[in-house]
Amino acid sequence: MIPLRAVIACIAASLLAACSTPPMTSPPPPAAVAELAPSGTLRAAINFGNPVLATKDPVTGAPRGVSVDLSRELARRLGVPLEIVTFAAAGKVVEAVKSNAWDVAFVAIDPVRGADMDQTAPYVIIEGVYLVPQASPIKANSEVDRAGARVVTATGSAYDLYLTRELKQAQLARVPTPAVVVDTLVSGSYEVAAGVRQQLEADAKRVPNVRVLDGHFMVISQAMATPKGRPAGARYLGAFVESMKASGFVAEALKRNGIEGAAVAPLAEK
Repeated sequence: MIPLRAVIACIAASLLAACSTPPMTSPPPPAAVAELAPSGTLRAAINFGNPVLATKDPVTGAPRGVSVDLSRELARRLGVPLEIVTFAAAGKVVEAVKSNAWDVAFVAIDPVRGADMDQTAPYVIIEGVYLVPQASPIKANSEVDRAGARVVTATGSAYDLYLTRELKQAQLARVPTPAVVVDTLVSGSYEVAAGVRQQLEADAKRVPNVRVLDGHFMVISQAMATPKGRPAGARYLGAFVESMKASGFVAEALKRNGIEGAAVAPLAEK
């Protein structure tokens, strides 16, 4: 598995070449506007289950985060109003594409999710990690996949999809949202919790006698997406993401929202 340091080093090299990527200065094609905002309003799915992407402002309760900032900028460029549609977990965002509940979303790249939506190249890379009880004999990520180990994770999350494919001996136990993963671990006497590093590290400060394992079991590539059948919209969205990375917008949004441990994804190869 490639260490995140190596990924970040690669990212730094890519960002040095960002000046060669021209900004999106021309107006969006009418077809792209019509497909990304068919109702005349851009409906952006915001997932509160991943604190790297979005959280609620502690004072106002309003959504904030890199995904909110990108949604606002996209709506501005399209010249349409923005409607934020909030969800408690990524799995619920994925389910909602079938009911036409949103026009753009922020989800981890995964082949299962790609069945109903077109995803851009990633804009942010984050880590999936494990948390265990303090007294657990499990000391390393490689020791989790063992007979008798039960791993708690959020239904439909990127790590749920990944671990469903990768775990051969351990069993998965699924809960509705990331916010209750660690509480379920403790109350149900499970062996391991799986989730985004920022969420589990925050839980480890809140819940006594648990610890996050060193390293990560997966690197999660976060992308923007639009429902299938919107080719002009998908093309514009892909170009938008590359422009946001190259211009430094994504890096500034992460910094502005106090996000540490996540990195801007490399520019897509042409």
